[in-house]
Amino acid sequence: MALIAIGFGLLVLFTYIGSVMRFILFDSIVARECHIRQGWARRRQPGLRLFWWQLLFMLAGFAALLIVIVIPLAGAGALGWFTHAREHLIGLVLGGLGLLLLLVVLVAFIALIEVMTKDFVVPQMALEDISAIEGWRRLWVWLKADKSGYAGYIGMKIVLAVGAAIVVIIADLIALFVLLIPFGGVGIVAVLGGKAAGWTWNLYTITLAVTLGCIALAILIFVFSLISVPLIVFFPAYSIYFLAPRYPPLASLLWPQPSAPAAPS
Repeated sequence: MALIAIGFGLLVLFTYIGSVMRFILFDSIVARECHIRQGWARRRQPGLRLFWWQLLFMLAGFAALLIVIVIPLAGAGALGWFTHAREHLIGLVLGGLGLLLLLVVLVAFIALIEVMTKDFVVPQMALEDISAIEGWRRLWVWLKADKSGYAGYIGMKIVLAVGAAIVVIIADLIALFVLLIPFGGVGIVAVLGGKAAGWTWNLYTITLAVTLGCIALAILIFVFSLISVPLIVFFPAYSIYFLAPRYPPLASLLWPQPSAPAAPS
């Protein structure tokens, strides 16, 4: 129970941090400069609104998943399918496939809502200081007016995400192999040096080994995160430049019109 409570607390904490940082990322892409500390002070209020939306949506999604899983299983149990599984093998197989398909559709729907919120609702919240619900009300009108455009956007984003994932995995593997050479060399030298010095496994050597392992893991995480930075910037930029022609406040921010020359005196 303590681990569950700690995990839920960390989930809520990182959801809040991610909500504020989403606005900072938006500002950084538009301005082509990143100022985290100033952005955090300026974007806490809209970030808090997005945080409450995400938290409520997360709870609603979890409840929907629970209902989709529990009701069919309870129904199958009430009918005695689990007690006499051999007699209802076809029903269990077909029901399991149907339940799996339903779960895939529900998870895809939840992911779609989350992506649309970050891509198209956050810019409205950032520029007009509105709530996520109001942003979704406007977005729904835009979706009905341009179904093919937004459907094409989602399809292209899926294709780009698959291609980007392949590129990142290849780059991560290359970085991993490159880093394993110095890490492995240091490890071999440390083991051989420790044996030559007569070291044995005790509290101090185990603590040293764990500390060095944590440092190596931190370096790997940093390198993998650094490799992912271009993608973290590209996909929000892609959504911003897709939305700009459909959202005048964003268009005027990205492509400001030159001021009219002053009239001669």
